[in-house]
Order: sequence, then C-alpha cells, then structure tokens
Amino acid sequence: MFEHDYGLADRLLHRLALGSRSMLELSFDLDQKASGAAGCVDAVAQGEHVFVTGLARAGTTILLRHFHDSGCFRSLTYRDMPFPLAPNLWKRASARWRQRRDGQQRAHGDGISVDADSPEALEEVFWRVQSGDEYLRRDGLRPHWPEGRVLELFRRYVAAILASSETGVGAGRARYLSKNNNNILRLPALQEAFPAAWFVIPFRHPAAHALSLWQQHRHFCAMQKEQPFVRSYMDWLAHHEFGQGHRPFLMDGGPAQGLTPDMPDYWLDMWIGVHRTLAAQCHERSLLVCHETLCADPGVWWALVDRLGLPEQNPARFRMKDGPRAPLFDAARLAKAEVLYGELRANAVQGDGQRAAFWALMKNTGRAM
Repeated sequence: MFEHDYGLADRLLHRLALGSRSMLELSFDLDQKASGAAGCVDAVAQGEHVFVTGLARAGTTILLRHFHDSGCFRSLTYRDMPFPLAPNLWKRASARWRQRRDGQQRAHGDGISVDADSPEALEEVFWRVQSGDEYLRRDGLRPHWPEGRVLELFRRYVAAILASSETGVGAGRARYLSKNNNNILRLPALQEAFPAAWFVIPFRHPAAHALSLWQQHRHFCAMQKEQPFVRSYMDWLAHHEFGQGHRPFLMDGGPAQGLTPDMPDYWLDMWIGVHRTLAAQCHERSLLVCHETLCADPGVWWALVDRLGLPEQNPARFRMKDGPRAPLFDAARLAKAEVLYGELRANAVQGDGQRAAFWALMKNTGRAM
C-alpha cells in the first residue's frame, strides 16, 4: 500500500473521491453508462470468477497474486484508486499521466511488495456505499444478505470492471478475480449471485493466525497514531481488520465479553467464530486451503490450478509463516480452536501427489521449467 507515502495533493484527491458518498455514487453511475457492459451482465453472472476470501492474515493476498499472475483475470489494482467504482472513466482520465512505479513493501511490514499494478481488495467500497447501513455497526461487522437490487448492481459493477480490461467481456470469456476479506459477511449471497464462481477460502493454524492478527493490530495502531491518514484510508475502504478503526466480525457472537483487542485470546476467539461460520457455509464450489499444507505440499497448488482452470505452471512457492505460540493463549480456548482446525484441514484441498513427485524429479534432474 502507498497510503502512508501520499503527498498532500494525493491525500486531498483521495478524501474527495472516497470520503464523499455522493461522489462515489456519482462516479459509479457515470461509469455504468460509459462502460458499455450493460448487455454482458447475464453472461458475466455465469462466469467462472474467483473470489478469494477469509480472515485477514490467512494468506489471501499471496494467493491473489499467484492467481493474478496467470493472466486469466481482471482484478482491481492500485491504478483504479481513488475511483474504484469508476474503472472505465478513471482509466481514460488518468491515461496521460500513468507511469510505472517501483514496488515497495506494503504497510503491513510483512515483506509483500506492491506497485501500481498490484491487485488489491478495493471492491468493498461498493458494499460500503450500497449496503453499509446493513453490516457496518459501531460494535463490529455483522453478516448480511444484500437485497436483490444491490446484488444486481454488483453484477453490473463486475461487468464494468471486466469491460475496463484489455480483453473486455466478449463472449463471457473474461474472469473477475476478487480478494476481499469482508466477503465472508455475505458469502451465501455471492454464491447464489455467481453460481459458476469459485470461492477460495484459505485458513491457518489458529495460534499462528491469532498471533499474527494481534501483532498487526498493534503495528497499525502505532502507525495510525503517527499517520492519521492511514486510518482514514482504511476506513474509506471498510478495512477494519485491525488498527485504531478495528471492528470485529460478529460471527457466531463475535469475541467473548471481557476480551479486548490487546489480548491474544480476543483474536483466537474471533478465529473460532469466523471459521465455525465459514465451515457451515461451504458448498461444492468452495475451496478450503490450509496454509500449512499449501506451504509443505506443492501438489496443493496444482490441485488448485486444475480446479480453477488455470494454465499449467510450476507450483508457486509459499513461505511458512510464524508457527504457533500456544503459551500466549487460554488452553481450553486453543484446544477448541485446534479441533475446528483439524475439521477444516480434513475438508481442505488435497495435493496431487503424483504430479508433486514428478515435479520434484524434474527439478532434481534440472529439467523443471
């Protein structure tokens, strides 16, 4: 992310574009008229799009990057900022001063580099404008089923995003790629709205995952204290995962009373509630992906490539994140989380052992691509 490096003019533009609901609604309406995608909405609704979603710090961004690198998708990128609801108009308006920008580490401090063409979770602005009153509460973010009118507008939005790509939406061939952690709040509605889409849901060992969330919360709280614009930027995008603007997911009741975000058990409790709900919502086109298994077994990547219909390629490399830190957590709560983790792993994508062995052989003989 670049938000902590924006100059005064950039910050003012972002505030005008993202901080005003009327401006966002106007940009969306104008882009809908300019996109020329109205006749493709039905075909787009039947497309094999990919929605990557899950609790933050589960590996959603790295999966998004590898899928995007396949060249099969159009996804929103930082170039669509600060008008993510007007991808066609902003593409034309900004074309004359577009430039490549060297990658830099994103604000999370996790080693992931971003540049202007990096895909990112920007579509939540749409949901904030259209349905914010339904799910954005002071005490947290609650699950919701958007009304039919809003779901139809979202289909049109996806069609407009695809129309802004180089390939367009001809013959329904273009595929949309989304990474949005907040989509766990509306997963059943999206599954119904896009029946042919795939929903990739990564997850991690609960102790390691909760520890990462706790650390990121402290990191962003400190950053936002020094740089208030970072807080505004995340609020505009409805990114409330951590930091001063944190609001928990109110799934399965949300974190227990008496727990606060400065306690590791708070994040473990939220992990349990979120993943218990997600496990109940998975259907035949949901792909649970265990981060630890993905890092250890390259066959999982090939299995994902096959299921999603992506081009053949060598397995992506996934780095194992920090391991569990069990002493930080209440033993009974952690035991409950680990039982759920085991159930999720049992239903997650399994690796293609034969192809993994073949790739290892080719690599050892120096013939891997």
